[in-house]
Amino acid sequence: MSNTRKKESYSLLKSLVALLLIIGCIWAAQWQYHRGVDRHARNSVIETNSSMSPVSLTSVRSNPADHEWQPVRTEGIFDSSSQILLRNRYSEGVYGFELLTRFTTPEGKSFWVDCGWVKAGANASSQPELPVLPTGEVSITGRLRLDSSLPRGSFFAIPGNKADGLVSKANAQSGSSTETFYIDLLSGSDSALTPAVPAQLPELSDGPHMAYALQWLFFGGLVIYGRFLIRRDVLSRKEL
Repeated sequence: MSNTRKKESYSLLKSLVALLLIIGCIWAAQWQYHRGVDRHARNSVIETNSSMSPVSLTSVRSNPADHEWQPVRTEGIFDSSSQILLRNRYSEGVYGFELLTRFTTPEGKSFWVDCGWVKAGANASSQPELPVLPTGEVSITGRLRLDSSLPRGSFFAIPGNKADGLVSKANAQSGSSTETFYIDLLSGSDSALTPAVPAQLPELSDGPHMAYALQWLFFGGLVIYGRFLIRRDVLSRKEL
């Protein structure tokens, strides 16, 4: 193969590599852009639904996905013998747990209620001090949440697998069945039902996705500019 053919082959290879890099940068920019759009849309839903007035849980139970984060009211009984602690939950930098308690309505429908954050015990073997929930029928107000949106953490004795909702894991562990949604407790008919540290709304930030999208486009532009400089340098040498 002549030197001219070799140089042409190398040039073609460089152009091909540059093209692949540009395509990769454009794909990454689009991916980050769509992530930003999805996150902004979700934040808008959270902000809008969480600011609504409470409605009856019965009126939205048939389609909870359309009413996630909306405040709801319902009545029923807490089962303090059926509780779950979620690990790795922090409040103002203090380690603790999120407390889930099983709740059953007069119609026999059961679901988990997030009763808020509790401080961890003095050491790993110490039981945290749990709030004393009222016995008998009470009415509660809280935010409707979906199984898949439970705070990520591991149940005690339940392996972490992010492919499944934590409510599903809890039901599998206990051999019971509950609704696929749960409720962030905000208040109730008894003052003891108002959590000292209620479950918080997620941070409503659009994140850095749009900036990352622009960054990837900038990288793609650098590849084009770099290939142009290399090509110009090659042509300049030929003219000498």
